[in-house]
Amino acid sequence: MTAVASRSALLIALVSPMVMADSDQSSANGFIEDSTWSVLNRTVYDSRKYRHGDRNGAARNAYKPRSERNDAAEEWAYGLMGTWQSGFTQGLIGAGVDAHAYLGLKLDSGGGRAGKARLLSLDNDGHPKDNYSRGGAALKLRISSTVVSYGEQRVKTPVFSSSDSRLLPETATGVFLTSNEFNHLKMVAGHFTESTDRNASSHNQGFAVNYSNALKGDAFDLAGLVYTPDKHLSASLYSSRYEDTWNQHYLGGTFSHAIDDNRSLTFNLNLYRTTDEGKALSGRIDNTTWSLLSTYAQGPHSFSLGYQKVHGDTPFDYVTRGAIFISNALQLSDFNAPNEQSWQARYDLAMTPWGMPGLILSAAYVRGSQIDGSHVDPRGGYAYLGYGKGGKHWERDLEARYVVQSGAAKGAVVSLRHNVHRGNTAQAELDTDQIRLAVEYPLSGRF
Repeated sequence: MTAVASRSALLIALVSPMVMADSDQSSANGFIEDSTWSVLNRTVYDSRKYRHGDRNGAARNAYKPRSERNDAAEEWAYGLMGTWQSGFTQGLIGAGVDAHAYLGLKLDSGGGRAGKARLLSLDNDGHPKDNYSRGGAALKLRISSTVVSYGEQRVKTPVFSSSDSRLLPETATGVFLTSNEFNHLKMVAGHFTESTDRNASSHNQGFAVNYSNALKGDAFDLAGLVYTPDKHLSASLYSSRYEDTWNQHYLGGTFSHAIDDNRSLTFNLNLYRTTDEGKALSGRIDNTTWSLLSTYAQGPHSFSLGYQKVHGDTPFDYVTRGAIFISNALQLSDFNAPNEQSWQARYDLAMTPWGMPGLILSAAYVRGSQIDGSHVDPRGGYAYLGYGKGGKHWERDLEARYVVQSGAAKGAVVSLRHNVHRGNTAQAELDTDQIRLAVEYPLSGRF
C-alpha cells in the first residue's frame, strides 16, 4: 500500500463513524447582515529586574551598547485593536473578508530600559518608537462547513499559533483551511510564508522563531485533526513542516471527569516530536518533548500537578510565539532546555463564595533540573545559548485576575502578576523579577 493510500485509509477510518454536520453556509444571511466588529483597549505595564547570571548584560536591553545597559527593563504602553469580520454572501459558495488594524502607543520607557518586554517597537538605534501600527485582511470562502482564508490572519494550533501575550497580537500571512463537515471532527490545514511578531510594525521579517538564531526557512505547512466526541474528551493530532529546518508532529488530549456536582478531575497531555529536515538550517534536531498536567477541582479550589520532560540535545523550539502547548511553559521560562525534566504545582482560588465574583487568585511553582546541553550541535542554531551540564532553575508565578461582572465596564479585565525566576549558569534563562499590570476593556457589536 502506498503512503498516500495509507493516509487515505486512516482518514476514512476516522471519518466513517461520523455523521455529516449541518451546513454552515446554508444558514448564511449575507455579507453585512452577519458581520461583527470588536475593539479591544489594552494597557500593559511590564517591569523586570535582572540579577546575576545574565551573561554580563548580553540579553538586557539588547539593542543598546553595553555601556548604556542597566539591570532593568521597563515598558508601559497602550494598545488599540480593531477587528471587523464580515458574514458570508449567500449561495453555494459564500465569500467574506476579515480585517484588522492595530495601534501601539508608548506611555513610558527609555532606550536603556526597552527591548526585553517586547511591548514596544524599536527603531534602528534601539530606542522605543512613540507609536507603531499595522493592519491587514484576509479573504475567506465557505462551501458547506469548510472555510478557506487567504491573507493576514490569526491562527491557533499547537504547532503554529498567533500569540496575544504582550500588547498587540501576532499575525500570520498565508492560506488556512478549517473544515467542520463531520460532527465532532475538525480538520485544519495551512501554508504560511511569514509570521508578524507582537511588537513588529512591518510584514517582511519572515517567521518568529523562539530559540534558534540560524537562517530562517521560507515556508511553514501544517495539517491536523481535532476529535471532540463530547464535552469531557478531546484529542488532536497535527503534523507540520518548517521548510529546511524541522518536521514537527503533535499529539494532545484532554479528559475531564465529574466526581460529583462539586468535584472533578482533569488530565491534559501534550507531546511534540521534532526532527531536522531539508538543509537543517538550525542544525541536528532529534527532540521529543511531552507534558502531563492533572487538576483536581473542588468548589472554588483547583489543585494541579504537572510533569514535563525533554528528550534530546536541543531545546524544544517552535515557530510563532504561541505554538507551545506544554504545561510547564510559564511566564519567564518554557522549561524546555535539552534533556530537562520539570515539575509543577499550582493552586487557583475563585473568590465567588466570598462575595467577589470574577476574581481569581493563582499561584504556580515549577522546578527544572537535569539540563544537559553539552552535546548540542556546535554549528547549529542553539550553540549560542551556552547550555552546560547539570543545569537547574525554578520559577514562581503569582497572579490576581478580575473580570468585571456587570455595569458599563462589564467584561473589562484587570490582571496583576509577580513572577520570579532563578537558575544556575548551566541553563540559559535570566534571573529575573517581574511585575506586570494589564487592563483590558473590550467593545463589540453587530451591524
